[in-house]
Amino acid sequence: MPIRVTLDEMLARRGMKAREVAATIGISETQLSLFRSGKVKGIRFRTLAKLCAVLECAPGDLLDYDYVAADLQQADDEA
Repeated sequence: MPIRVTLDEMLARRGMKAREVAATIGISETQLSLFRSGKVKGIRFRTLAKLCAVLECAPGDLLDYDYVAADLQQADDEA
């Protein structure tokens, strides 16, 4: 998938553990782990906002995108 979750990198930069972040924002460690591994189909904006508040970052700091031309074709199919 061309969307990559870069939460681990941000945790390392901030010197924080996933466990403490999960507890602070009120989600389970399992839920955070699934997000970290990219095994989720989505994330609530509220949860993303909490992550950004705790890590003092923007959503773009937690996600990255690798261009794939086929993404444009799939958008037509889903519309």
